[in-house]
Amino acid sequence: MTLNHDDRSTKPQSNSQSAGELGVDTGGTFTDVIARENGALAVYKIASTPDAPEEAVIDGVRHFAGDAAADWRIVHGSTVATNAVLENNLARTAYIANTGFADVLTIGRQARRELYALEPAPNPVPVAPELCFEVDARLDAHGNSLVALDEAMCDALVDKLREAGVEAVAINLLFAFLNGDDEAAIESALRKALPDLAIARGSRVLPEYGEYERGIATWLNAALGPTVGGYLRRLESALERVAIMHGAAGTVGVDQAADNAVNLLLSGPAGGLLGARFVARSAGLDRVLTLDMGGTSSDVALVADELALTSKTRIAGYPVAVPMVDMHTIGAGGGSIAWLDAGGLLQVGPASAGAEPGPACYGKGGEQPTVTDAHVVLGRLPASTQLGGHMGLDVEAARRAVGRIAEPLDLSVEDAAAGILRIADEAMTGALRVISVARGESVADDSLLCFGGAGPLHACALAEGMGMKRVLIPVFAGVLSALGMLVARRSRERSLSILQPLADVDTDEIDAWLEPLREATRDELVEEGVAESDIEERLSADLRYAGQSASLNLAWREPAELVDAFHEAHAARYGHRFELPVELVNLRLHRAGPVPDVELPDIETGEGTPEAAETVAVHGLGDAVPVYDRDSLHAGQRFDGPAIVRETVTTTWIAPDWAAQVDTKGNLVLCQR
Repeated sequence: MTLNHDDRSTKPQSNSQSAGELGVDTGGTFTDVIARENGALAVYKIASTPDAPEEAVIDGVRHFAGDAAADWRIVHGSTVATNAVLENNLARTAYIANTGFADVLTIGRQARRELYALEPAPNPVPVAPELCFEVDARLDAHGNSLVALDEAMCDALVDKLREAGVEAVAINLLFAFLNGDDEAAIESALRKALPDLAIARGSRVLPEYGEYERGIATWLNAALGPTVGGYLRRLESALERVAIMHGAAGTVGVDQAADNAVNLLLSGPAGGLLGARFVARSAGLDRVLTLDMGGTSSDVALVADELALTSKTRIAGYPVAVPMVDMHTIGAGGGSIAWLDAGGLLQVGPASAGAEPGPACYGKGGEQPTVTDAHVVLGRLPASTQLGGHMGLDVEAARRAVGRIAEPLDLSVEDAAAGILRIADEAMTGALRVISVARGESVADDSLLCFGGAGPLHACALAEGMGMKRVLIPVFAGVLSALGMLVARRSRERSLSILQPLADVDTDEIDAWLEPLREATRDELVEEGVAESDIEERLSADLRYAGQSASLNLAWREPAELVDAFHEAHAARYGHRFELPVELVNLRLHRAGPVPDVELPDIETGEGTPEAAETVAVHGLGDAVPVYDRDSLHAGQRFDGPAIVRETVTTTWIAPDWAAQVDTKGNLVLCQR
């Protein structure tokens, strides 16, 4: 059979005996929906509604489910949290700290981003000084009380917060990761006196050492609470059964998601990595370098058997130390705007045309030249393309837009378009190097997996830039993040700071430390429908040499074995090892329900070269470049570049010297000839 990539008119056949599953990914330009019912997959792409993002989500769900959304399993990846941070659309939030530590978030780590700048730009101030409040209670470095918290202190805080008129409160006390009783007491007093406040406390959000990183995570969780919580409640009201993707590539219920808003950062991109791993496995690949290129940005990652997580993510300049998928993001997407700097040099991004008005070729009034417009000018996006199955291209508008920079550069429109693509390609190649080669990972023998609405147009150029010979353009490449939602497991991530020499730790202590975390995560997963017998666990440890500040995360094993493994990992990452004691910094617990039973169906087999739907002119390559409709391709068929493969959700450019083959699942495997 042929996989269906059709547009709005495409729906799986209904079945009165069972409902289906929906994966919904909201991007800056489009909201993607993928439906699975009776093994069949179908997609729908709709323009995002940035002012009210739930509207596009609800419309996309109802396209397939009609008024029966409650009967479908819906998993949603949202950009609401990320966009709120990037746009500084945060609630008015107070910060509560110990006496003398109210300015911790402003001081930060004093790590200079511009090491040699004589007048570096100041770091943003997360919480204004007038909203930072202190409490005289104090714990020592072992979590024991030095100055007890009393009722009068809590009453004073209530009065100050009421007068300040805040919407949210972040509580971050010293050593609360060892003993959270004082933070819990303050939270209880505030909830009793000011029940409408969104409240976050560090001992719950991130019970790890490092008051600055813990404080930032707690502040973000509180400041995002009203926006994210309101959005999720509106979704739940309209759709009822919704699971939310979190940044560590698992799902949580709406209640948990609303209470842990900071964990929703990178929600959508996490779905993309799950989808990439799922499709890579279907193609028999153990490790792939991924590029997810959407309308506003590109995300790159190195994906192996288990998705790598990191606690070193930075968003809008803030360190976000909660566990998230390990990826690198740059502001280069299909909607990235090309412009000339003060010296007359061509630049691309990070500003984007977004969903409204979008690139000029969308015909919605956009006038700025974008990466997508450059593809249209060069013919790599044929004039007959229907984006999302229902949006035509305005070629003349694209030429006018690119002409705005071609004229001052004294270039033809085509040469200016080619320059835009070269600059965008170099930016993305640099990002791919950051996540791989810069970490000592050779990827020459791996495959580059490109997806997103714009990614497959750049696949061959990026592979050549990385010295890679093989590219995988997955089935449903334009909506792979939505597909990743369907294969996401219910999961929880928890951490606990230990700060002890590894040689002094025994397994009985580990079990005792983890028992409260295991109980809490078990209860949460069971409440969301996971059978206790189906819960799987993975334990890892953050380790470092005594005296160091940076750590490496390794899978847990017996302490003696872990010491040797750490020495080897340190040598592999940094090129050397020390004969120093190894310290256990944090334990990290991952618990998850079963993997959803989703499989890609096989497509029909065929032979030889497929029949082209049309031939088009591509700049520099003549007027007879074949265009193939992906829905008409069959497993086993081969063809050489230059060629274009179009579908409703993305377009693939196959450069000269590259050849394509269709595998049994409908993936396109590109190899350099």
